[in-house]
Amino acid sequence: MPEVAISMDAVVIGGGAAGLMCAIEAGRRGRRVAVLEHGLRIGRKILISGGGRCNFTNREVTAAHFLSRNPHFAKSALARYTPRDFIDMVEQHGIPYHEKTLGQLFCHRGAAEIVDMLERECAAARVRIVNGCTVSRVSPGYRVETTCGVFDAPALVIATGGLSIPKLGATPFGYEVARQFDLSVVECYPALVPLLFGGADRERFDGLAGVSADAVVSAGGKAFHEKLLFTHRGLSGPAVLQASSYWRPGKSLSIRLAPGVDLAAALAEARAAGARAEAHTVLARHLPKRLVDRWCEIHDGGAEGRPVAALGDRAIAALAATFQDWRVTPSGTEGYEKAEVTAGGVDTAGLSSQTMEARTSPGLYFIGEVVDVTGHLGGFNFQWAWSSGAAAGRAL
Repeated sequence: MPEVAISMDAVVIGGGAAGLMCAIEAGRRGRRVAVLEHGLRIGRKILISGGGRCNFTNREVTAAHFLSRNPHFAKSALARYTPRDFIDMVEQHGIPYHEKTLGQLFCHRGAAEIVDMLERECAAARVRIVNGCTVSRVSPGYRVETTCGVFDAPALVIATGGLSIPKLGATPFGYEVARQFDLSVVECYPALVPLLFGGADRERFDGLAGVSADAVVSAGGKAFHEKLLFTHRGLSGPAVLQASSYWRPGKSLSIRLAPGVDLAAALAEARAAGARAEAHTVLARHLPKRLVDRWCEIHDGGAEGRPVAALGDRAIAALAATFQDWRVTPSGTEGYEKAEVTAGGVDTAGLSSQTMEARTSPGLYFIGEVVDVTGHLGGFNFQWAWSSGAAAGRAL
Protein backbone atom coordinates (compact mmCIF):
# COMPACT_ATOMS: atom_id res chain seq x y z
CA MET A 1 0.00 0.00 0.00
CA PRO A 2 1.51 3.39 -1.01
CA GLU A 3 2.66 5.60 1.82
CA VAL A 4 0.27 8.45 2.56
CA ALA A 5 1.95 11.75 1.71
CA ILE A 6 2.06 14.72 4.03
CA SER A 7 0.47 17.63 2.21
CA MET A 8 2.08 21.08 2.56
CA ASP A 9 1.91 24.38 0.72
CA ALA A 10 5.69 24.44 0.37
CA VAL A 11 8.63 22.19 1.16
CA VAL A 12 12.06 23.72 1.79
CA ILE A 13 15.01 21.35 1.51
CA GLY A 14 17.83 22.69 3.67
CA GLY A 15 17.69 24.17 7.17
CA GLY A 16 20.43 26.75 6.79
CA ALA A 17 20.27 30.54 6.66
CA ALA A 18 18.47 30.84 3.31
CA GLY A 19 16.03 27.99 3.89
CA LEU A 20 15.00 29.21 7.33
CA MET A 21 14.47 32.78 6.14
CA CYS A 22 12.37 31.54 3.23
CA ALA A 23 10.24 29.40 5.56
CA ILE A 24 9.72 32.28 8.00
CA GLU A 25 8.54 34.65 5.27
CA ALA A 26 6.20 32.06 3.77
CA GLY A 27 4.89 30.97 7.14
CA ARG A 28 4.08 34.54 8.10
CA ARG A 29 1.84 34.66 5.02
CA GLY A 30 -0.14 31.68 6.27
CA ARG A 31 1.57 29.05 4.13
CA ARG A 32 2.00 25.55 5.55
CA VAL A 33 5.74 25.03 5.27
CA ALA A 34 8.01 22.10 6.07
CA VAL A 35 11.79 22.52 6.32
CA LEU A 36 13.65 19.25 5.73
CA GLU A 37 17.16 19.25 7.20
CA HIS A 38 19.40 16.20 6.76
CA GLY A 39 21.53 17.13 9.78
CA LEU A 40 20.49 16.59 13.36
CA ARG A 41 19.99 20.31 13.88
CA ILE A 42 19.36 23.41 11.81
CA GLY A 43 21.84 26.21 11.14
CA ARG A 44 25.07 24.27 11.57
CA LYS A 45 27.04 26.53 9.24
CA ILE A 46 25.71 29.58 11.06
CA LEU A 47 27.03 28.17 14.34
CA ILE A 48 30.65 27.94 13.15
CA SER A 49 30.69 31.18 11.19
CA GLY A 50 32.70 34.23 12.22
CA GLY A 51 34.75 32.25 14.68
CA GLY A 52 31.54 31.22 16.43
CA ARG A 53 30.16 34.77 16.60
CA CYS A 54 28.44 34.87 13.19
CA ASN A 55 29.21 37.78 10.89
CA PHE A 56 25.49 37.91 10.09
CA THR A 57 25.53 40.84 7.64
CA ASN A 58 27.39 43.94 6.53
CA ARG A 59 26.14 47.53 6.76
CA GLU A 60 27.29 48.28 3.21
CA VAL A 61 25.88 45.78 0.74
CA THR A 62 25.73 46.31 -3.01
CA ALA A 63 25.71 43.99 -6.01
CA ALA A 64 29.39 44.88 -6.50
CA HIS A 65 30.16 42.74 -3.44
CA PHE A 66 29.07 39.58 -5.30
CA LEU A 67 30.58 37.37 -7.97
CA SER A 68 28.18 35.90 -10.55
CA ARG A 69 28.01 35.20 -14.25
CA ASN A 70 25.21 37.81 -14.20
CA PRO A 71 26.50 40.69 -12.03
CA HIS A 72 23.03 42.30 -11.92
CA PHE A 73 21.05 39.26 -10.76
CA ALA A 74 21.38 39.90 -7.01
CA LYS A 75 20.22 43.53 -7.15
CA SER A 76 16.48 42.91 -6.89
CA ALA A 77 16.55 40.59 -3.87
CA LEU A 78 19.16 42.70 -2.05
CA ALA A 79 17.07 45.85 -2.54
CA ARG A 80 13.88 44.26 -1.20
CA TYR A 81 15.40 42.62 1.89
CA THR A 82 18.25 44.78 3.15
CA PRO A 83 20.80 44.52 5.96
CA ARG A 84 18.59 46.91 7.93
CA ASP A 85 15.70 44.44 7.71
CA PHE A 86 17.78 41.67 9.24
CA ILE A 87 19.31 44.00 11.84
CA ASP A 88 15.77 44.95 12.89
CA MET A 89 14.99 41.29 13.55
CA VAL A 90 18.20 40.89 15.56
CA GLU A 91 17.36 43.96 17.63
CA GLN A 92 13.76 42.85 18.20
CA HIS A 93 15.12 39.67 19.76
CA GLY A 94 17.46 41.64 22.00
CA ILE A 95 20.62 40.12 20.55
CA PRO A 96 23.63 42.38 21.22
CA TYR A 97 26.01 42.86 18.31
CA HIS A 98 28.99 44.98 17.34
CA GLU A 99 30.64 46.29 14.21
CA LYS A 100 34.15 45.31 13.29
CA THR A 101 36.11 46.65 10.35
CA LEU A 102 34.53 47.45 6.99
CA GLY A 103 30.91 47.34 8.17
CA GLN A 104 30.99 43.73 9.40
CA LEU A 105 28.41 42.96 12.12
CA PHE A 106 28.99 40.17 14.66
CA CYS A 107 27.08 38.80 17.65
CA HIS A 108 28.54 39.79 21.00
CA ARG A 109 27.95 36.46 22.66
CA GLY A 110 27.73 33.80 19.98
CA ALA A 111 26.23 32.52 16.75
CA ALA A 112 23.78 30.25 18.62
CA GLU A 113 21.68 33.34 19.30
CA ILE A 114 21.05 33.79 15.56
CA VAL A 115 20.01 30.14 15.18
CA ASP A 116 17.76 30.41 18.24
CA MET A 117 16.19 33.57 16.82
CA LEU A 118 15.45 31.89 13.48
CA GLU A 119 14.02 28.86 15.27
CA ARG A 120 11.71 31.08 17.34
CA GLU A 121 10.59 32.93 14.21
CA CYS A 122 9.86 29.60 12.52
CA ALA A 123 7.79 28.49 15.51
CA ALA A 124 5.84 31.76 15.49
CA ALA A 125 5.14 31.28 11.77
CA ARG A 126 4.07 27.65 12.40
CA VAL A 127 6.85 26.28 10.24
CA ARG A 128 7.40 22.55 10.60
CA ILE A 129 11.11 21.68 10.97
CA VAL A 130 12.13 18.07 10.40
CA ASN A 131 15.73 17.31 11.38
CA GLY A 132 17.64 14.17 10.45
CA CYS A 133 15.63 13.92 7.26
CA THR A 134 17.41 12.65 4.15
CA VAL A 135 15.76 13.18 0.77
CA SER A 136 15.94 10.17 -1.54
CA ARG A 137 13.89 11.40 -4.49
CA VAL A 138 12.23 14.52 -5.87
CA SER A 139 9.49 14.18 -8.47
CA PRO A 140 7.67 16.81 -10.52
CA GLY A 141 4.59 18.12 -8.91
CA TYR A 142 6.33 18.25 -6.30
CA ARG A 143 6.68 14.99 -4.37
CA VAL A 144 9.63 14.63 -1.98
CA GLU A 145 10.46 11.14 -0.73
CA THR A 146 12.53 11.09 2.46
CA THR A 147 13.59 8.91 5.37
CA CYS A 148 10.92 10.78 7.36
CA GLY A 149 8.02 10.18 5.00
CA VAL A 150 6.69 11.54 1.73
CA PHE A 151 5.83 15.23 1.34
CA ASP A 152 3.63 16.70 -1.40
CA ALA A 153 3.53 20.42 -2.17
CA PRO A 154 2.92 22.70 -5.15
CA ALA A 155 6.11 24.58 -4.27
CA LEU A 156 9.61 23.23 -3.64
CA VAL A 157 12.56 25.33 -2.47
CA ILE A 158 16.13 24.07 -2.80
CA ALA A 159 18.30 25.65 -0.09
CA THR A 160 20.90 22.94 0.22
CA GLY A 161 24.03 25.11 0.03
CA GLY A 162 27.20 24.33 -1.87
CA LEU A 163 30.13 21.93 -1.55
CA SER A 164 32.14 23.83 1.06
CA ILE A 165 32.86 22.33 4.49
CA PRO A 166 31.87 18.71 3.71
CA LYS A 167 32.26 17.76 7.38
CA LEU A 168 28.95 19.56 7.91
CA GLY A 169 27.31 17.33 5.33
CA ALA A 170 27.71 19.37 2.16
CA THR A 171 26.61 17.47 -0.95
CA PRO A 172 25.92 18.22 -4.64
CA PHE A 173 22.22 17.47 -4.10
CA GLY A 174 21.01 20.95 -5.09
CA TYR A 175 22.89 20.87 -8.38
CA GLU A 176 21.52 17.39 -9.13
CA VAL A 177 17.95 18.64 -8.66
CA ALA A 178 18.69 21.61 -10.92
CA ARG A 179 19.94 19.31 -13.68
CA GLN A 180 16.98 16.98 -13.15
CA PHE A 181 14.71 19.90 -14.06
CA ASP A 182 16.90 20.95 -17.02
CA LEU A 183 18.57 23.93 -15.35
CA SER A 184 22.21 24.69 -16.13
CA VAL A 185 24.87 24.73 -13.42
CA VAL A 186 27.85 27.06 -13.64
CA GLU A 187 31.08 25.20 -12.85
CA CYS A 188 31.71 25.20 -9.10
CA TYR A 189 34.97 25.83 -7.28
CA PRO A 190 36.12 26.63 -3.72
CA ALA A 191 35.96 30.35 -2.86
CA LEU A 192 37.10 32.41 0.11
CA VAL A 193 39.76 29.76 0.57
CA PRO A 194 43.46 29.75 1.56
CA LEU A 195 45.93 29.35 -1.31
CA LEU A 196 48.88 26.97 -1.45
CA PHE A 197 52.49 27.81 -2.23
CA GLY A 198 54.25 25.97 -5.04
CA GLY A 199 57.15 23.80 -3.92
CA ALA A 200 59.85 26.46 -4.21
CA ASP A 201 57.85 29.15 -2.41
CA ARG A 202 56.78 26.74 0.29
CA GLU A 203 60.44 26.03 1.03
CA ARG A 204 61.38 29.74 0.88
CA PHE A 205 58.71 30.80 3.34
CA ASP A 206 58.80 27.79 5.62
CA GLY A 207 58.71 28.86 9.24
CA LEU A 208 56.70 32.06 8.69
CA ALA A 209 53.33 30.55 9.68
CA GLY A 210 51.46 33.07 11.79
CA VAL A 211 53.16 36.15 10.35
CA SER A 212 50.59 38.72 9.26
CA ALA A 213 51.08 41.86 7.20
CA ASP A 214 49.00 44.64 5.67
CA ALA A 215 48.70 44.02 1.93
CA VAL A 216 46.82 44.68 -1.27
CA VAL A 217 46.25 41.34 -3.02
CA SER A 218 45.01 41.33 -6.62
CA ALA A 219 43.64 38.54 -8.82
CA GLY A 220 41.35 38.44 -11.83
CA GLY A 221 41.18 42.21 -12.04
CA LYS A 222 40.04 42.65 -8.42
CA ALA A 223 42.16 44.10 -5.60
CA PHE A 224 41.60 43.73 -1.85
CA HIS A 225 43.33 45.75 0.87
CA GLU A 226 43.30 43.81 4.13
CA LYS A 227 45.59 41.53 6.11
CA LEU A 228 47.65 38.74 4.56
CA LEU A 229 48.61 35.72 6.68
CA PHE A 230 51.38 33.18 6.11
CA THR A 231 50.33 29.60 6.89
CA HIS A 232 52.23 26.32 7.03
CA ARG A 233 51.21 25.61 3.44
CA GLY A 234 50.71 28.98 1.79
CA LEU A 235 48.80 32.22 2.22
CA SER A 236 45.55 33.12 3.92
CA GLY A 237 44.11 36.12 5.74
CA PRO A 238 41.21 38.30 4.57
CA ALA A 239 43.02 39.82 1.56
CA VAL A 240 44.00 36.41 0.19
CA LEU A 241 40.61 34.83 0.91
CA GLN A 242 38.93 37.63 -0.99
CA ALA A 243 41.30 37.35 -3.95
CA SER A 244 40.92 33.55 -4.03
CA SER A 245 37.38 33.89 -5.39
CA TYR A 246 38.81 35.56 -8.49
CA TRP A 247 42.01 33.52 -8.80
CA ARG A 248 42.25 30.77 -11.39
CA PRO A 249 44.74 27.86 -11.50
CA GLY A 250 47.97 28.74 -13.27
CA LYS A 251 47.51 32.47 -12.74
CA SER A 252 49.56 34.62 -10.38
CA LEU A 253 48.62 36.87 -7.51
CA SER A 254 49.95 40.41 -7.38
CA ILE A 255 50.81 41.42 -3.83
CA ARG A 256 51.77 44.84 -2.52
CA LEU A 257 53.10 44.59 1.02
CA ALA A 258 52.97 47.68 3.24
CA PRO A 259 50.65 49.39 0.73
CA GLY A 260 50.32 52.51 2.86
CA VAL A 261 54.05 53.13 2.70
CA ASP A 262 56.32 54.09 -0.17
CA LEU A 263 59.20 51.80 0.77
CA ALA A 264 61.49 53.28 -1.85
CA ALA A 265 60.91 56.75 -0.41
CA ALA A 266 61.45 55.45 3.14
CA LEU A 267 64.81 53.95 2.15
CA ALA A 268 65.82 57.08 0.24
CA GLU A 269 64.94 59.28 3.20
CA ALA A 270 67.00 57.12 5.53
CA ARG A 271 69.92 57.35 3.09
CA ALA A 272 69.58 61.14 2.82
CA ALA A 273 69.59 61.41 6.61
CA GLY A 274 72.94 59.63 6.66
CA ALA A 275 71.57 56.65 8.56
CA ARG A 276 74.03 53.89 9.28
CA ALA A 277 71.28 51.33 9.55
CA GLU A 278 71.14 48.41 7.19
CA ALA A 279 68.25 48.33 4.73
CA HIS A 280 66.46 45.48 6.50
CA THR A 281 66.38 47.53 9.71
CA VAL A 282 64.62 50.35 7.89
CA LEU A 283 62.21 47.92 6.24
CA ALA A 284 61.39 46.30 9.58
CA ARG A 285 59.87 49.62 10.68
CA HIS A 286 57.09 48.99 8.17
CA LEU A 287 56.91 45.19 7.88
CA PRO A 288 57.11 42.26 10.33
CA LYS A 289 60.73 41.64 11.29
CA ARG A 290 60.47 37.88 10.73
CA LEU A 291 59.29 38.50 7.18
CA VAL A 292 62.04 41.03 6.43
CA ASP A 293 64.71 38.72 7.88
CA ARG A 294 63.49 35.85 5.71
CA TRP A 295 63.37 38.14 2.68
CA CYS A 296 67.05 38.88 3.25
CA GLU A 297 67.83 35.17 3.29
CA ILE A 298 65.80 34.56 0.13
CA HIS A 299 67.63 37.29 -1.71
CA ASP A 300 71.00 35.96 -0.56
CA GLY A 301 72.02 38.91 1.55
CA GLY A 302 71.55 41.42 -1.26
CA ALA A 303 70.61 45.03 -0.87
CA GLU A 304 68.61 44.26 2.28
CA GLY A 305 71.78 43.44 4.15
CA ARG A 306 73.72 46.55 3.10
CA PRO A 307 73.69 49.96 4.79
CA VAL A 308 71.15 52.24 3.16
CA ALA A 309 73.91 54.79 2.68
CA ALA A 310 75.54 52.41 0.19
CA LEU A 311 72.44 51.93 -1.96
CA GLY A 312 71.94 53.76 -5.24
CA ASP A 313 68.56 54.76 -6.61
CA ARG A 314 68.27 51.65 -8.78
CA ALA A 315 69.07 49.33 -5.88
CA ILE A 316 66.50 51.06 -3.67
CA ALA A 317 63.82 50.85 -6.37
CA ALA A 318 64.56 47.18 -7.05
CA LEU A 319 64.52 46.34 -3.34
CA ALA A 320 61.20 48.13 -2.76
CA ALA A 321 59.69 46.36 -5.76
CA THR A 322 60.43 42.92 -4.32
CA PHE A 323 58.01 43.78 -1.51
CA GLN A 324 55.55 45.98 -3.34
CA ASP A 325 55.32 44.18 -6.66
CA TRP A 326 55.52 40.61 -5.39
CA ARG A 327 54.11 37.99 -7.78
CA VAL A 328 53.11 34.57 -6.48
CA THR A 329 51.72 31.67 -8.51
CA PRO A 330 49.83 29.39 -6.11
CA SER A 331 49.86 25.67 -6.79
CA GLY A 332 46.20 25.40 -5.80
CA THR A 333 43.76 25.98 -2.94
CA GLU A 334 43.04 24.27 0.36
CA GLY A 335 39.87 22.94 -1.28
CA TYR A 336 36.28 22.71 -0.14
CA GLU A 337 37.37 21.53 3.32
CA LYS A 338 38.69 25.03 4.10
CA ALA A 339 36.56 27.09 1.69
CA GLU A 340 33.99 29.33 3.33
CA VAL A 341 31.72 29.20 0.29
CA THR A 342 31.25 27.59 -3.11
CA ALA A 343 31.47 29.79 -6.19
CA GLY A 344 29.41 28.89 -9.23
CA GLY A 345 26.13 27.02 -8.90
CA VAL A 346 22.67 27.06 -10.43
CA ASP A 347 22.81 29.38 -13.43
CA THR A 348 20.87 32.58 -12.72
CA ALA A 349 19.80 32.69 -16.39
CA GLY A 350 17.21 30.06 -15.51
CA LEU A 351 15.84 31.87 -12.44
CA SER A 352 13.68 34.92 -11.77
CA SER A 353 15.74 37.59 -10.00
CA GLN A 354 12.60 38.75 -8.15
CA THR A 355 11.35 35.40 -6.83
CA MET A 356 14.20 32.86 -7.36
CA GLU A 357 11.70 30.64 -9.21
CA ALA A 358 12.90 28.45 -12.07
CA ARG A 359 11.61 29.92 -15.32
CA THR A 360 10.77 26.57 -16.91
CA SER A 361 9.53 24.78 -13.76
CA PRO A 362 6.84 26.83 -11.96
CA GLY A 363 6.87 26.22 -8.23
CA LEU A 364 10.57 25.27 -8.08
CA TYR A 365 12.91 27.74 -6.34
CA PHE A 366 16.68 27.90 -5.67
CA ILE A 367 18.11 30.18 -2.98
CA GLY A 368 21.31 30.89 -1.09
CA GLU A 369 24.70 29.37 -1.81
CA VAL A 370 23.41 26.80 -4.31
CA VAL A 371 22.83 29.68 -6.75
CA ASP A 372 25.63 31.24 -8.83
CA VAL A 373 25.93 34.27 -6.53
CA THR A 374 28.98 34.39 -4.26
CA GLY A 375 29.63 37.19 -1.81
CA HIS A 376 32.85 38.74 -0.63
CA LEU A 377 34.14 38.07 2.88
CA GLY A 378 32.45 40.12 5.58
CA GLY A 379 28.80 39.08 6.00
CA PHE A 380 27.81 39.36 2.35
CA ASN A 381 27.04 35.66 1.86
CA PHE A 382 24.72 35.68 4.85
CA GLN A 383 22.97 38.73 3.47
CA TRP A 384 22.49 36.93 0.16
CA ALA A 385 20.97 34.03 2.11
CA TRP A 386 18.54 36.34 3.94
CA SER A 387 17.65 38.31 0.81
CA SER A 388 17.22 35.41 -1.62
CA GLY A 389 15.33 33.43 1.04
CA ALA A 390 12.96 36.34 1.67
CA ALA A 391 12.41 36.80 -2.07
CA ALA A 392 11.31 33.19 -2.48
CA GLY A 393 9.34 33.10 0.77
CA ARG A 394 7.28 36.11 -0.26
CA ALA A 395 6.49 34.47 -3.61
CA LEU A 396 5.31 31.10 -2.28
